[in-house]
Amino acid sequence: MGSSFGKLFKVTTFGESHGGGVGVILEGCPPRMELDLQKIQEELDRRRPGQSKITTPRNELDKVEILSGVVNNKTLGSPIAMLVRNKDQRPKDYGEMKEIFRPSHADGTYQLKYGINTDSGGGRASARETIGRVAAGAIAKQVLYKVSNVEILAWVKRIHNIEADINHERVTMKDIESNLVRCPNQSTAQLMIDRIEEISREGDSCGGVIECVVRNIPGGLGMPVFDKLEADLAKALMSLPATKGFEVGSGFSGTFLKGSEHNDPFLPSQGNRLKTVTNNSGGIQGGISNGEPIVLRVGFKPTATIRKSQQTIDSDGNPRQLEAKGRHDPCVLPRAVPMVEAMVAIVLADHLLRQQGQCTLW
Repeated sequence: MGSSFGKLFKVTTFGESHGGGVGVILEGCPPRMELDLQKIQEELDRRRPGQSKITTPRNELDKVEILSGVVNNKTLGSPIAMLVRNKDQRPKDYGEMKEIFRPSHADGTYQLKYGINTDSGGGRASARETIGRVAAGAIAKQVLYKVSNVEILAWVKRIHNIEADINHERVTMKDIESNLVRCPNQSTAQLMIDRIEEISREGDSCGGVIECVVRNIPGGLGMPVFDKLEADLAKALMSLPATKGFEVGSGFSGTFLKGSEHNDPFLPSQGNRLKTVTNNSGGIQGGISNGEPIVLRVGFKPTATIRKSQQTIDSDGNPRQLEAKGRHDPCVLPRAVPMVEAMVAIVLADHLLRQQGQCTLW
C-alpha cells in the first residue's frame, strides 16, 4: 500500500533509510531489450550522498545489485529486482529523536497513522527510498530513448531567492553536471553554492525549484479525464520527499495572461508531433502530449531536519526542544535532479506502453 506506482510500467520500492538496504521491483519492462547497466549505476551516482561539500556527508557508494529479470544484459520480461545495500548506517545519531517529533518531518504523522515509527533517519520518509525510483527511472530512460530518442533533462533553477535564467532549448547534460549545484547557468550556480554554504553554517536549510524538459516526446501520450499526462506527472513528482509545488508549461504565471496571449497557435506539421508557435501548454494539451517539449517545474521545501534549536513535542504530547544531529543535506535540490528525471521517465514509459497497447491494433 502506497509503495507502488504505474500501471503497465510499474515500480514498487522497499527498504528504510537505516535498514539493511533499499531497492525496487520493476514490472512491465519489455523483454529482449539490451540494457546498459552502467547507465543505471551512473544515475545512482548522481543521486548518492557524500558527492560534494553541499550535500550530506553520509558515505554510501550505492552500488546496485540486479537480482532478477536480466540475463546477459537483456531483459527477460519478468520482474526486475534491484537492491542497494546500506553500508554507512548510523542509527545512534537519531537516539535523542526516538521519542521527539522533528518539526515538519514525517515522524508525527507516521506515528498518527501506524502507531509505530522508525526511530532512525525517517525510514520510508527518507530520501534514501528514492534509490529504487532512480534505478527504475534509469531503465525507463533507456526504453524511451530506444523507442523515440526521448531525452529528459532536469536542473536547479532556483535556490532560496537566487534564480537562474536558463534557455531550456539549449541545455545539455554537460552543462548541468559542470558544477556542484547542477545549475547550467555557471555564474548563478556559484551564487547558489555560496548561499547553501552560508545557510548551512547557520545550522539551517533552504529549498528551491527544479525545472525539467522532455525532448522528442511523441504526441498522443496520456489519457482523458483522470489519467491526464500532467496529472500523472504531478502525482509522480509530488510523491518525492520535500516537494510542495508542481507546474507545467506557463504554470501559475499563465494565470496573468489573456487567452489570446496564452494560446499556442499551430504551425504546419506531420507525423506524430504537432508544431506550435509558442509552448505555454508545456507540451501537453487536454492531458495528452502534443509532441512539443514537455516543460515542468517542481518546488522543494527547505530540508526539515536542521541543527538550530526548535520547539517541538514528544510522542506523549509534552513540549520539548530539539537540536537535530545526524547527517543531512542543507539543500536537497542538487541530489533531487536525478530523482525528478527518474519519476518523469517512469510516467512517460508507462504511458508509452499504454499507448502502444491501445493504438497499434488497427
